[in-house]
Amino acid sequence: MLIAVLAYVGIQLAIGAYVGRRVRSESDYLLAGRSLGYTLATFSIFATWFGAETCIGSAGAVYEQGLAASSRDPFGYAACLLLMGLFFARRLWNAGLATLGDLFRKRYSPGVERLAALLLVPTSVLWAAAQVRAFGLVLEASSGIDPIVATSIAAGVVILYTAMGGLLADAITDLVQGSVLVIGILVAGVAVVLNLGGPAGVVAAVDVDKLRFMPEGTGFWGGREMWAVPICGSVVAQELVARVLGSRSAVVARRAALMATGLYLTVGVIPLMIGLVGPTVMPGLADSEHVLATVIHAYLGPVAYVLFAGAVVSAILSTVDSCLLAAGGLTSENLIASFRPGLGSTARLRISRACVVGFGVAAYVLALYGGGVYDLVEQASAFGSAGIFVVVVIGLFTSFGGAPAAYAALILGAGVWLAGSYVLELPTPYVLALASAVVAYGFVGMVEAVVTQLRVRPVIALAAASGARPEPCLPGSAPRPDTVGTASDE
Repeated sequence: MLIAVLAYVGIQLAIGAYVGRRVRSESDYLLAGRSLGYTLATFSIFATWFGAETCIGSAGAVYEQGLAASSRDPFGYAACLLLMGLFFARRLWNAGLATLGDLFRKRYSPGVERLAALLLVPTSVLWAAAQVRAFGLVLEASSGIDPIVATSIAAGVVILYTAMGGLLADAITDLVQGSVLVIGILVAGVAVVLNLGGPAGVVAAVDVDKLRFMPEGTGFWGGREMWAVPICGSVVAQELVARVLGSRSAVVARRAALMATGLYLTVGVIPLMIGLVGPTVMPGLADSEHVLATVIHAYLGPVAYVLFAGAVVSAILSTVDSCLLAAGGLTSENLIASFRPGLGSTARLRISRACVVGFGVAAYVLALYGGGVYDLVEQASAFGSAGIFVVVVIGLFTSFGGAPAAYAALILGAGVWLAGSYVLELPTPYVLALASAVVAYGFVGMVEAVVTQLRVRPVIALAAASGARPEPCLPGSAPRPDTVGTASDE
């Protein structure tokens, strides 16, 4: 079994290495030359989003908590993809960005760009850690080897896989991995349904108490918290934005996100179904995150289980590649290159690859000691993203506010979430962080507008008195770059 899984991984490594030879610059590495068409863009978005948390984490969470645990995955993350397709994809593509961090520089300032990158990078590393942990679980279930050894092997493979290729290699392997994933998960779902005697047997195997869509005592704001984290926290993730920016046109970016939404929901409900029937068919599991693998192994046998294991490995590889690429790209492009603008494309490419290795090691440590797959993904979606979401939405769709407003929203959003989650242990820290970021941006933005008026009025009055035409801004100052916020949708 282990040999079969490793052989599959070896094939993926070979594909990544072959395609990676076409990478000549950081632009190739991060954006695939903006060459992704409908098929590659759709499968890349789907395969990147359909990671370990959907295959393993979501099924385990539903096994323990029932349908209430599925608000985040698949439904919350599917809603995130839908929002990207409907509202964000065209504007982001038209803005001419290399990374999401570039938006903060173009719309606000280099300082805001650096702060945003510092908040975005940990998100990608946490998400990568979840995938590494899940890969270790697959190897452990396939071979029975020690969990630490399994996770170590998993980390080594994903770091090597990611460092060799770039977004183009990732997209092409995503097409292969996504196809295997869809086939594997569909076969697993059909096998479970047939072994339970059809749809009626599935319904009979589900505990009625597990069908509550919201946990008891959640309340109005608790429900908003459950949906806000995956939607607001993920729609501005660099991993998703990179696929949009790498598409060959704004139209392709938009439609690919919408098609990926449908594919994600169709395939994502199968692990949810297996998690629901798990307590009946496989009661008393010591580790709920093993439910999907255990049920498939019991019902499909060793040969079909290899197909399932290949599907899970596909989901993990396609996601962790994207996470480490995102962290490496943000660090090289929006942190290091921001301080050293004279760096050439080749130097930036080398730095990106070095960052990928470094962040891969960090993800490995988090995978060992950072908690379960589902917990890691939830932390990744929430960390620092409240302020990021607010600043991106306001900056992308309006010309209101400048760098001070962006600073206030980013700092207060991250600070409130950290304090609410780990110090005060509030039930809804993310919603509170979102509200705080909105208030901070709005208040500072209005102060900016008042100060600007107070500074400009004397100049206008003096110009009127002298009969000269007023300057558009004070001498020595530059107008705020609003071009990103007013980009054409076409």
